[in-house]
Parts: sequence; C-alpha cells; structure tokens
Amino acid sequence: MYPVVEININNILDNISKVNLLCKNNNIKLSLVTKLLSDNVSLVEKIVSTGISCICDSRMENLKSYKDIDIEKWLIRLPMISEIEDVVKYTNASLNTEISTIIALNEESKKQNKIHNIILMYELGDLREGCSKEELDYIIEETKKLSNINIYGIGVNLSCYGEIVPNSKNMDEFSQLVSYLENKHDIKFEIVSGGNSSSYNLLKEEKLPKVINNLRFGESIFLANVPCFEKNIEELYKDNFILKAEIIELKEKPSIPWGERGVCNSFSESGVFIDRGIRKRAIIALGKQDVRLDGLNPFDKDIIILGGSSDHIILDVTDSKNNYKVGDIIEFHLNYAAILNLMTSKYVNRKLI
Repeated sequence: MYPVVEININNILDNISKVNLLCKNNNIKLSLVTKLLSDNVSLVEKIVSTGISCICDSRMENLKSYKDIDIEKWLIRLPMISEIEDVVKYTNASLNTEISTIIALNEESKKQNKIHNIILMYELGDLREGCSKEELDYIIEETKKLSNINIYGIGVNLSCYGEIVPNSKNMDEFSQLVSYLENKHDIKFEIVSGGNSSSYNLLKEEKLPKVINNLRFGESIFLANVPCFEKNIEELYKDNFILKAEIIELKEKPSIPWGERGVCNSFSESGVFIDRGIRKRAIIALGKQDVRLDGLNPFDKDIIILGGSSDHIILDVTDSKNNYKVGDIIEFHLNYAAILNLMTSKYVNRKLI
C-alpha cells in the first residue's frame, strides 16, 4: 500500500557498526537517538543486536513500546511532570534542568523503589534546554539531598534550535565546567555527553576534549549527514529512507489559478504562481498533513514540486522523460524533517527492505 517509506535496514545497521566502532576507538559511549524510527520495535530490536549499549528518545510513547528490549534507555526531552510515573518506570535516565522536576522524579522513584539517573544539561549558547553554571551549582547541592536520584552525568545540546555548532571554543568551555563542578561538589560524572550528530566531525578528527565520553547520534547514522553543516558523511550509507507515492490524477492544466482569490489557502499561506503556460500536472496521494514538502527531492530530476494541500501534493511532470500514468509510483529522497513527519504519520506505511 502507498504511500510507503522503504527503510534499508542493512545499510543502517552497517552505519551503526561503523560509528559505534569510531566511538569506541575514542572512548565514547554511543547513545543512539531512535526518535526517527517512531516506535518501530522490530527495527530497534535489530539495531540493538549491533552491540550498542544505549538508546534514547524524546517521546515516552516510543520508550514504552521498547519496554521489553533489554538495553539502557534515556528520555532526552526534559520530563513533563504529568509523565513522571512513566519516566521512572520505563527509562534508566532522563535529561533535566528543573529542580522541581527532579524532586518529582525522586518522590516517584521512592514509590517504585528505584534509583533514577539524571543527566543535567548545561546551556552552551544554542538556547534550547540548559542551565547556567550558577543554576547547576544550586541543582547539584539540592539533588544530593534526595534519596532516590543519582546524578549520572552532565550534557550539552547544540545545533537543534539556534544553529550553534560545536567547536574547540565551546567544547573547551564545557570541559572546564565539568572540572569545576566535579571539584566543587566532590562528585564524578559517569556520563559527560558532548552533544549530538553535529559533533560528528570533531569526533572523526579526534578534536573532542578527553573528558567527553558520550555522544547522542541519530541523523548522522540514519542519514549520513552532519546537521547544521549539511555535509554528507562519505564513509556511511545515505538514502536509507525512500518515499514512494502513487499518482492519482494526471492532467494538463494552466499554471495560474483563475477566479477571485482570497488572501490565503487552507494552510493560511499565500501562494506565488509562475506562468509557465499549460503544463502536465500529477497529483500524488500524500499531503502536508504527512510531510514537509521542502524535505522532498524527487528521484526524477525533471519533476517540479509545485505545492500541496493537506492530502495532495501537486507535481509538474511536463519536462520528465518518463511517460507517467495514473497509478505510477514517484520516488523521493528525504531530509531529516521529512522522514520525521512521515514516520510519525499513521497514514504512511513503513517497509523494511
């Protein structure tokens, strides 16, 4: 059934093995970010067989579905107070920045007779989650008073919001912070997590501070791409996720809509239309409800993506050398955002190949 995302499992497993070996050679523990897989249990089971020791996800729904997979699990979006019971029950560790949340985790851990591990996050300039140095001083002192919380580690996140990339300057700042906190509070962080896939180049070039012993990788492994740099990783397989969608209409039509126009379309957007004359236009059974259009790149380079609505994507196939007909399948390369949308949509099938 279409639309479908075909997932090349062998290439992904090969990428994981290569990156895991690179990490081990640099004394780095790889935490594989699974959110792109959207609770695909069979795929995660295959991934675990490669020998990685930790998976992490931003959604508790996904982590709950992995409950029977015997591997260390982290929640890498800050916990909501309303999900604390599940966080303690289904994860081994969570990223944290708020003492009120840590206290709630402690109380729930008492009820479940568990010790919950926390990884404190430091703000290094990207302006998503993270604490200042002074906040970390306070949180560590308060957390040491709690009976069922273990300060497992400290981490940073870059590139996801503010487009700030890891470099020698901010990694050195992080390294100095780790030394400061360990000395001041007489603790030893088991995990020092130096970022996500945007740190791949520093890892490969052996430019990470020695104190960093963990990285959280997803996009670099699944897409062979270094985010923020948008640079392909030559030694890894790319195009491991391919979208296939079916043509449901194929007609010649004008390039410009006619009639009285409103101020916007159904998505509150104002379109820009270029007069190319009469063109052959194909509609595929997929829409903005399922995927970001700017994340699609047709295999057929002569196809132009014109736009779409919630359930339809409109293509200009006039210049294609293929003689398309209704029922034919159009294939697309995908970027990270497009895959994330497609893997989350219940209207898009997933097929391991």
